[in-house]
Amino acid sequence: MTRLADKYKKEVRAKLKDELGLTNIMAVPKIEKVVINVGIGKASQDKQWIEIAKSILERISGQKPIEIKARKAISNFKIREGMVVGTKVTLRGQRMYDFLDRLVNSTIPRFRDFYGLEPKKGFDGNGNYTMGFKEHIVFPEIGMDDVEKTHGLEVTVVTSAKDNKSTLALLRGLGFPFKKDKETKK
Repeated sequence: MTRLADKYKKEVRAKLKDELGLTNIMAVPKIEKVVINVGIGKASQDKQWIEIAKSILERISGQKPIEIKARKAISNFKIREGMVVGTKVTLRGQRMYDFLDRLVNSTIPRFRDFYGLEPKKGFDGNGNYTMGFKEHIVFPEIGMDDVEKTHGLEVTVVTSAKDNKSTLALLRGLGFPFKKDKETKK
């Protein structure tokens, strides 16, 4: 069992039950999966760029990514139906907790001028939190020698929570570095 999964079961779950006023321990929100997505965009015509994005995503996640194909043609973007427009990985179980542990403890602290995640952005109202990275080189698995071009990626944490408040409480309990609310100023 990973450090983060152990922390959830031993500390966070009981604390969340009291904080959210739940009566059943099974009603406490938990993380269901993590989806890491790389949109290729303009480089979709270049097969080599697609392979580079897939190999980088595989190194970051430890799992082989799948290709995302366009559902319909868009002439303004020079995209045809069935064309590869991105790659993604869905992590569950042990790999999910390993990735989140690395994300919280080694990747996010490597940001330059980082003061905390914004608690009002990234939530979709249904218990999911998405954060975007402008460059993939913040991940420790990627060496500077391996980088030809930088690209961004999105990490979506899907939880069983029903609202933003529960999701924020869960992620804060797991150690996500959110900024403190400025409620003390009046």
